[in-house]
Amino acid sequence: MKKSAHQLPPPPPLWRSLGPSFILLGLALGSGELILWPYLAANWGMGLVWGALLGVSFQFVLNTEAMRYTLYWGESVFVGFRKLSILLPLWFVISTFIPWSLPGFSSAAADILLFFLANNMLFINPDVIRLVITIVLLLLTGFVLSSGKSVYATIERFQKTIILLGLPFMFFLTFALTEMNDWQAFGWGMMGRGDGWWFFPSGVGVAAFLGAFAYSGAGGNLNLAQSYYIKEKGFGMGRYMEKISALFAGKSKPIQIEGSTFTDNQANYKRWQGWWKMVNQEHFLVFWTLGFFTIALLALLAYALVYGQELTEGISFVFAESAAISQLTTPLFGNFFLLLSAIMLFSTQVGVLESSSRIISENTILIFHKKGRSVNLSKAFYVALWGQIGLGVLVYLFGFQEPRMLLTVSAILNAAAMMVSFALVWILNRLRLKKKYWPARWRTIVMAAAFLFFLYFLIQILLPIIQV
Repeated sequence: MKKSAHQLPPPPPLWRSLGPSFILLGLALGSGELILWPYLAANWGMGLVWGALLGVSFQFVLNTEAMRYTLYWGESVFVGFRKLSILLPLWFVISTFIPWSLPGFSSAAADILLFFLANNMLFINPDVIRLVITIVLLLLTGFVLSSGKSVYATIERFQKTIILLGLPFMFFLTFALTEMNDWQAFGWGMMGRGDGWWFFPSGVGVAAFLGAFAYSGAGGNLNLAQSYYIKEKGFGMGRYMEKISALFAGKSKPIQIEGSTFTDNQANYKRWQGWWKMVNQEHFLVFWTLGFFTIALLALLAYALVYGQELTEGISFVFAESAAISQLTTPLFGNFFLLLSAIMLFSTQVGVLESSSRIISENTILIFHKKGRSVNLSKAFYVALWGQIGLGVLVYLFGFQEPRMLLTVSAILNAAAMMVSFALVWILNRLRLKKKYWPARWRTIVMAAAFLFFLYFLIQILLPIIQV
């Protein structure tokens, strides 16, 4: 293995390390937390919430294993994958670009904003307004990510603001509008018991469940983007790597994307253990704890307010929730719930395009990259970003506009990508790290179980298609 003159820097206190996991949490807010899990709860009750617990736990392990590699080498896991095979960058470009370019989040945000505005104003042609809002939100995403000094600083600050302003209100609504029997249903749901069924009710679509399961966190290849965020936060050997500058910062320049590891001695190993403990604590507190309780409470809110109604079309359950909140409290709260939901969906779209653009741009470069050569990641990032925005606009213009359908299709594709990621990250760490830094056996078991879980449900989806 390549040696480095750099020593592994000491880890900071936990409170100073908070940040990278907020970005990944923000990616989940508008998909699993706000749309897919509440949709399942609104239509089938709380008996499926065990899937959210399992899903976020699987992703916690995947994300921390991606961080393991970057702590050790200072480079992203994608640079590591390129060192294993030239075909892997091509896989990550395709498996990221296709599912994440679908404008599901902007479409859902546009529908909610249109409903909100229609309740307060009159429009001649709502279809035109919906189209305009969706396209404006996509373009606004590009301008948000093009501002600031660095892309990482912009997205961390943006996601922290949305989360810290939005979630307290959502939590307040849940605790104020639920009753004891709702919480009892939640407790039984954690064990897999629903209303007269266990684990999986008849009638629920396998695709809808797998989509929610995949979006119990960031979903798909975006989980691996945590590798970027701890690198640019300066964790571990990422301390010695440069950041991607923002488009309007005027500081775009070629940088090295290949990292180096530290000398394997007792002092560095002790520091490594400190880093490993710290990143696991940070990710557990922000991603796992806050992520799971957000899923659970928003699903519980949907269950308490609208369970039993006919709400299978699109995101109609969100509008039904708003109406119920207005009736039980005040129309001001119902309208604010809609507005906040749209903002959270928009924040997810911002995070998704930021993470996917990082992955697409770096892996495109890696296909043709020669070792030791500097590359302009900033320019490549913005080409990928605006390319995805352009594709999203085209998809919407061609009539693919139903948001939950777009989110579900995207989630199924991302479930397949995530299944592959579990295997690849395990292989990467085994081949590129010394044995003493390998994942523990229980982590290997969890990653194998996650791979098989996704494989099983993907087969259940594909079998009827193949048989036809």
